[in-house]
Amino acid sequence: MTHEAAGVPTTRNDDDRQDNDRQHEQQVPYEQPGRRADEGAGAGPDADAGSAADGARPEARLAKAVRVAEQALIEFEIAVETFRVEVENFSRLHHQKLGPMYARLDELDAQIAEARAARTGDPEDLRKAQEARALVMPMPGVEELFHDWIDSDGLSPEAAAMLTEQPVRPPKRVRPTEEARKLYRELARKAHPDLAQDETERARRDEFITRVNAAYGLGDEALLKELAQEWAAGPSTQRAELSESEELYARLNWLTQRKELLTVLAQELEESAIGAMLRMAPDDPDRLLDEIAEQLLGEVSQREAELAGLVQ
Repeated sequence: MTHEAAGVPTTRNDDDRQDNDRQHEQQVPYEQPGRRADEGAGAGPDADAGSAADGARPEARLAKAVRVAEQALIEFEIAVETFRVEVENFSRLHHQKLGPMYARLDELDAQIAEARAARTGDPEDLRKAQEARALVMPMPGVEELFHDWIDSDGLSPEAAAMLTEQPVRPPKRVRPTEEARKLYRELARKAHPDLAQDETERARRDEFITRVNAAYGLGDEALLKELAQEWAAGPSTQRAELSESEELYARLNWLTQRKELLTVLAQELEESAIGAMLRMAPDDPDRLLDEIAEQLLGEVSQREAELAGLVQ
C-alpha cells in the first residue's frame, strides 16, 4: 500500500476518475426538493406563455361560464316543459275519462238528498237537497258557452286544429313514449331559441320549437322524427365568438332572469292539483287515471245502493 504526499501530482488513474465524476454530474439533472425531475417534462416557455394568456383573458373564462349557464338553462327548460305537457295531458284525459263519473256522482248525491228531504219533510233536508241540485246544474262557464272552443287560455287545441283544417288529435296518454321523449330532448337541445345570437335566428328557432312542443304534447313520435330530419337538413348556424365582457355579463344576467321565471313556473305546476296528483304516480301516471276510475266506479255503486234504499 503506497501513500501520496500532499502536493504530489495525481496519477493517470486519478485523472480518469475525476473525468468520470464530472461527466456524471453533467448527466444527472438537478432535482428540486419534493419534485421529480420528470415532472418538469413538457414545461417550458410555451407552457408559461399559455398560462399567461389564459390569465390575461378574463373574457374567455366568462364566455365559458355563459356557455355552461346556457346549457344548464336549456336542460331546466326541457324538464319544465316535459312536466307541463304531462300536467296538461293529465288534466285533459282526467276530464275526458273521469268527468262523466264525477257528473254521475253529483247527480246521485242530488237524488239522494231529494229523496231524503221528501221522506222527512225537514226544512234542513230540503235546503241540502236544493244545494245538491244546484251543484249538478252550475252556471255555465266560458268553456260551456263556446262548446269547449275557447277556454281561459284562448283557443283550445281542438279548436285551433279545426280552424287550421288539421285533424283533431287528443293525447293518447299522459306521458309520451320513451322514444318520443328522447327525440324531444335532442331537438330542444339543438334548436333551442336561447342558442340564437341574432333575432332572425331566434325567430326561426322559436317557430320550429313551437312545432316540436305541439308534436311532443300529442306524443306524435313519427312527427318528431320528421322534425329531427328537417332540423338536420336546415341551415347550420355558426355561433359568434363572444368577446366583449359587457355583452357576456348582459347574457349571464338574462339567463339568470330566465331561470328565475322558469323556477316560478315549475313551482306553480308542482303545486297545482293536477301536479300534486302526478307526483303520486311519477312512474306511471296513466295507471293513476285507471285507479281513480276504479275508485269512482265503486263510489257510484255505493251511491246507487243508498238511493235504492231511500226510494223503496
